Amino acid sequence: MKAAHATRTQAERADQTRANILAAAVSQFSENGLVGARMEQIAEAAGVNKALLYYYFRSKDDLYEAALESVAEGVRSSSMAVLEGKATAGERFLLSTLNHFDRIHTNRGFQCLMQQEMIRLHRGEAGALSPLVKTVFRPLVERMQKVLEEGIATGELIAADPSQIRYAALGANVLYFLSAPLMHLIQGSDPLERRALELRRTSAIHYLGLALFTNRKQGAKVARRVLDATPMPESGGILPRMTPQSRSKKKQKVRRK
Repeated sequence: MKAAHATRTQAERADQTRANILAAAVSQFSENGLVGARMEQIAEAAGVNKALLYYYFRSKDDLYEAALESVAEGVRSSSMAVLEGKATAGERFLLSTLNHFDRIHTNRGFQCLMQQEMIRLHRGEAGALSPLVKTVFRPLVERMQKVLEEGIATGELIAADPSQIRYAALGANVLYFLSAPLMHLIQGSDPLERRALELRRTSAIHYLGLALFTNRKQGAKVARRVLDATPMPESGGILPRMTPQSRSKKKQKVRRK
């Protein structure tokens, strides 16, 4: 009995150590990239010695892949849960669009890793994104396609190409965050401030409720219900923004190394 308990406790400690390493890896890889991240920094952030990293992961590349898969699995689980909910197809799509907006807002580590993977893909690097396409992105796209087809078939949503609806909704979310630095310069106000984010997510969902539902009054009602049921999360996952001063300090730190 005691031996079984000790084995269980040891396994739990091992799982927690692995989780700590992956969390530290996500942070370091998202900030510095695969090439720039150092195993020593990951070990220090995880509170372990460097040798222990190689006990759990054979190489830096293996650790990077595991970190990417771990954060992507969380994205897949939360997104699929929304798409497979009990609401109508139209409401599930609005919830999914809101979930996507909030994920970009809160999970900056994942977004940075995805941008790096897209760069690797464009460079033609072997293995870039391919594992995640099969386990994460293809299942999500296929499930969202079915949700939209269901909404169109029942007459809840307008008869438009489901793929174009997806691009219009999710693409608008991506563009908002990608263009934020430029819009900050143009407008003088920061699109990533909390009040601006709250206004954008509210406006986006209300717009989709009016644009996609055949019954615009019902669409507006569904949009309000979705927003009321999904308060905007805190932005704890966002990494510090790089100002000219912080960039200068970082360069000086690199030179000292």
